Amino acid sequence: MKILLCVLLTTVFPVHVHSLWPIPRAMQSGSTPLLLANDLNIQYKFSNVPSDLQAAVAQTKKFLQTDQLGRLVVDRGASDLPLISKASRLSTLSLALHGTGKPLSISQVAVSALETRDESYTLNVPADGSAASLTANTTLGLFRGLTTFGQLFFFTSGQTYTLKAPFTITDSPAYPYRGFMLDTARNFFPVADIQRTLDAMSWVKTNTFHWHIVDSQSFPLQVPGFPELSAKGAYASNLVYTPADVQNIVSYAAARGIDVLVEIDTPGHTSVISKSHPELIACAESTPWASFANEPPAGQLRFTSPTTTNFTASLLSAVAKLFPSKLMSTGGDEINQNCYNTDAETQSDLKAQGRTFEQALDVFTQATHGAVRASGKTPVVWEEMVLSHNVTLSNDTIAMVWISSEDAAAVAQKGFRIIHAPSDYFYLDCGHGGWVGAFPSGNSWCDPFKTWQKAYTFNPLANIAPAQNHLILGGEHLLWTEQSSPSNLDSIVWPRAASSAEVFWTGPTQPTGQPLDVREALPRLHEIAFRMQKRGVNAIPLQPLWCALRPDACDIDR
Repeated sequence: MKILLCVLLTTVFPVHVHSLWPIPRAMQSGSTPLLLANDLNIQYKFSNVPSDLQAAVAQTKKFLQTDQLGRLVVDRGASDLPLISKASRLSTLSLALHGTGKPLSISQVAVSALETRDESYTLNVPADGSAASLTANTTLGLFRGLTTFGQLFFFTSGQTYTLKAPFTITDSPAYPYRGFMLDTARNFFPVADIQRTLDAMSWVKTNTFHWHIVDSQSFPLQVPGFPELSAKGAYASNLVYTPADVQNIVSYAAARGIDVLVEIDTPGHTSVISKSHPELIACAESTPWASFANEPPAGQLRFTSPTTTNFTASLLSAVAKLFPSKLMSTGGDEINQNCYNTDAETQSDLKAQGRTFEQALDVFTQATHGAVRASGKTPVVWEEMVLSHNVTLSNDTIAMVWISSEDAAAVAQKGFRIIHAPSDYFYLDCGHGGWVGAFPSGNSWCDPFKTWQKAYTFNPLANIAPAQNHLILGGEHLLWTEQSSPSNLDSIVWPRAASSAEVFWTGPTQPTGQPLDVREALPRLHEIAFRMQKRGVNAIPLQPLWCALRPDACDIDR
């Protein structure tokens, strides 16, 4: 009778696909219930355990105790009690590292060169209660495996359990770069909000925080040697990131397996520098602004001036010292030609130097990228520097494709490595209406709203020749913050940004070999959103709860 009851309950409340996000590259699982011991022992099979790994283990144990996430079925897992009442209990998880020698910390591996970073791991969870094992080549790999382990379990009536043991997972990312970009210049975000975002990023194995830290509207970064920039360019004296704040964010990110890629956009998007150095900026706050910039206030670095070039190179060198990442972005997008055409000093410089506009831009780019390289970093640029301007870029320069996903093919044909950041898939600010004033019928320029489903259908290799596939490093979601602040940060980002995290970790196919599919993904995305809420991140609902508790019931073809 008990066996029949279990079969009936499983039929009425089906156990859908695993709750993992992103889904591992290769996995096998069974159908045996397994309980998790309240006093789970996570032990190390190696010595010299780095402190950040110890902290990650403590955090994993805490989440296993406090998530208390009921399965997303109608009764939230109450009917699982007969299935788990006599289940074996898992009491030990062993962590092991391949190789010998003192292990590097998570933080050290997280900021290593992108092409050398190893995030792979193997996780085995037996069904009989014997010790589970997690092995990796690096502590960062162990951290990724701990993240997966913490997503295996649900909670009901005081019991933490899974119904799908045993598990065998062999996992590594399809792409080395999986990012999220936050603009902190249009509106300011306190350190605590950034840290919370970094936490959520780590839960879906996102590994790069692209920090668009300054722009034309404000300069909130305190740069050693350049105190005047933030003193006169920040919105207020308390709306700044001090070097200590930067160190805090960088350290916090690295301990969670996240590298911080800082962007100092040049020569455009620099109007605010005119507050402290008016001589360096062409058409500063000129009006009508739409003639001189893509958004107000107008103003761009007068890059034809050797003084401006030297200033910019020195600024980039100073900023580089604050960030250990091997990457640094110099921007290069949305350069407004009309601004320079109408700037008398720029035209005088060009005439005196006997250079064309593009030749002068090339000189500026060589100097600024030289400063980045002298700091031990590889330059990252927006796509215009590859496709719209005749400047010399080193072969290892990385281009972010943002205007359209269709532009990636042209960048790849020129032989540059690519980070996908297309506005037609990954811009989180689209679809909220135009933000400029006196524009009552206006929409956002990148309408419509970019749903998680849209992002999830992105194909990183679309229109890329097979011989150029190696140029694709990954991609990122982006939040430009004209209409965002701490008040809506979580809700506009999560769980939408998790969709690209899976696209670039798992790749185009599931472990079954089938293509990624929004129908299969939705129940798992519900679950990661619910976990985020349990952990203090205010992820928004994707559907009415009625739908979330009935997988597939709200599909349009049902």
